[in-house]
Amino acid sequence: MPETETAGRARPQRDWRGRAILIVAALAAVFHLFGAGVSPFTALVQRPLHFALMATLALLGVGVRALPRSRAGWGVNLAVAATVVLCALYLVSQNEALVGRSGNPTALDLAAGAIVVGAVLLLAKRATGWGLVIVASGALVYALAGPWLPGVLAHRGYAPVRIIEQLFLSTEGIWGVPLGVSADFVFLFVLFGAFLDVAGGGALLIALADRVAGRTRGGPAKTAAVASAFMGSLSGSAVANVVTTGAFTIPLMRRSGFRPFFAGAIEAAASTGGQLMPPVMGAGAFILATWTNIPYANVALAAAIPALLYYAALLWAIHFRASRMGLEGSATRRGDPVLSRLHLLLPVLIIVVMLALGRSPMRAAFWGVVTSVAAAYLAPGTRPALSDLAKVLRKAASGSVQVAAACAAAGIVVGVASLTGIGLRMSELIVVVSQGHLFVALVLTALGSIVMGMGLPTTAAYVVLAALGAPALVELGVPLLAAHLFIFYFGCISNVTPPVSLAAYAAAGIADSPPLRTAWTAMGLAAAGFLVPFMFVYAPPLILDGTVAAILTTTLTAMIGVVALAGGVIGYIRGPLSLWRRCVLLGAAVALILPGALWDGVGLVLLLGAGFAGTKGAEAA
Repeated sequence: MPETETAGRARPQRDWRGRAILIVAALAAVFHLFGAGVSPFTALVQRPLHFALMATLALLGVGVRALPRSRAGWGVNLAVAATVVLCALYLVSQNEALVGRSGNPTALDLAAGAIVVGAVLLLAKRATGWGLVIVASGALVYALAGPWLPGVLAHRGYAPVRIIEQLFLSTEGIWGVPLGVSADFVFLFVLFGAFLDVAGGGALLIALADRVAGRTRGGPAKTAAVASAFMGSLSGSAVANVVTTGAFTIPLMRRSGFRPFFAGAIEAAASTGGQLMPPVMGAGAFILATWTNIPYANVALAAAIPALLYYAALLWAIHFRASRMGLEGSATRRGDPVLSRLHLLLPVLIIVVMLALGRSPMRAAFWGVVTSVAAAYLAPGTRPALSDLAKVLRKAASGSVQVAAACAAAGIVVGVASLTGIGLRMSELIVVVSQGHLFVALVLTALGSIVMGMGLPTTAAYVVLAALGAPALVELGVPLLAAHLFIFYFGCISNVTPPVSLAAYAAAGIADSPPLRTAWTAMGLAAAGFLVPFMFVYAPPLILDGTVAAILTTTLTAMIGVVALAGGVIGYIRGPLSLWRRCVLLGAAVALILPGALWDGVGLVLLLGAGFAGTKGAEAA
């Protein structure tokens, strides 16, 4: 009897929560579709309402790690959700008035801002763990403690009132670019992927991938990497690429045997590299060509070999990981319903074409959702039932909450960086600190590009660093194209560089994996992206600046180097590698990547020393 009563009490709780989740998820879908396809909202309307919807879903238990176990716990969650919604509505209602009293916030403004900052930290903890909370809290402490910090870290310090004003009452804090990415198109792309998956698009992709690469080790992951390379080249946005292709490829990789965090990391690394892959390379490369007065065709050709090296390292890393896990290629299955579902690729084609034509990701996502609904209902075999639509809404909500929480917390970091001005001192720091040493200047520029790229889209980050960092590199003797490509690379690679790795967070939301673990793994898989820019600065033949013989020789040794790098990162070549063998192998990779016959010789010796040809007996790392 007590068990029956307990079940009776639990069932109504699940019922009200399930209905509430569906209502809020449906409101989110309508809101984002209306903003993308009917009448766009301003940033200080779109982003706060997006955050309020995602926060409400999270506090209802969607996309978070733990749920309350008591009525009191649920009561607290609902109270917090209501408070966040009221604060967002207050900001939206005061949108125009805030402009008039800029620099003179009211007590109510500050109270709402403090509540939202606290809610962001709470949601980051619930959805992603302590990592982002510590980083965001550290940023807040940095803003307060400026006068007591040493050297270049010091600044005049800011009062809590000024910090809240920056984070809550402007688009340079919580409502900045990171949350804008989530609000503008992440939800729509996740909704698009969820609908196509329910209609059978996931099964179609699995069947196609099985025919293309099912017989190779890690074939589904390799197919995902190549598909993301092509898609990323067209879209120019790592996050848009992740949420477009990742909705299909990440479940595919998980089913083939890869763990969720590794599947998400593969997608994030592959999608990030798409911006580096000719022929399109995204809008940033067109700006690069205009800025430097170098024809775009020359820019694309120069970027070809570095991009191939990046993807060679990624594909070998996938191969070594699959070998280490003992994943074998599968026999190609027959009878998969490919032909009856091919029409589901039409929405994907429409998105690719729209992005290639320069349409915004938000607009492309809107038409992707609309055409996916139309395509799904074309054939009886792909027509979702009414109950399937509830699954679509739940999947879209779950996949978007984590991204929104991570992006809002990242906005605190970005807002503090903008307020204190630390990101804008990079050029001066490069010249003063490097003291004419090119390698030091490159490292500083790389760090600056990564920091700027964490808070800005690749295009914006490149524009800022092209003005601040490129002149210092050119002054130190780096060719113009190499200097700008160097900055462009590190602006792109920031998408998988913790703590603000937006592409990795988006992939983690789809993979249902820990965001920071996914980000660190993606950073390892994208390790070649951190070395390739140094390669073409020191070895110009890699960007086609040299004789044919020099280009071929340099490319060959660099290719061997990135294979060694992949083996060292994964800890496997022909067998598991011990720790010392991995270290030697990584050293060999760096030596082979450096220019000159001497370094090539050192790299080959280290490669042999690591037992490249005979690691089967090595103990596991």
